[in-house]
Amino acid sequence: MLLSGALGAAGMNFGAQHAPEFVGKMAQNGVLFHGLEVMGGGSILTGLVLGAIAVFVIERKFINASAFALAGAVLTYFGFMHGEAVGIGGGFGVTPSVALAYLIVAGFLFALSKQAAIVNMPAKIVPAE
Repeated sequence: MLLSGALGAAGMNFGAQHAPEFVGKMAQNGVLFHGLEVMGGGSILTGLVLGAIAVFVIERKFINASAFALAGAVLTYFGFMHGEAVGIGGGFGVTPSVALAYLIVAGFLFALSKQAAIVNMPAKIVPAE
């Protein structure tokens, strides 16, 4: 990960054990290291999927946004996104909580696609008498 590499280059031995006191000090200053670890894995695919979801939500194409969220769940389950390694990770996926979050978002977006659309009708022009 970039943060671990940068700290290592700065001379701090921040290996796999992640010094708890240093991570605690980072959290006190607003830097959540675990969140950076989870979001940092597969960041290119993550950016593509989240960007596609955002575009389709803006365009009100909720089925397409739901499909990308579902694809994000599958990619996250196997570790292509939000994971340190690619695999199944003991049967529950590499990061199962994030994959579940993508599934929930996919379900929510699919439910939105089934809602009736509100269409603004232009006002009728009444000719002056």
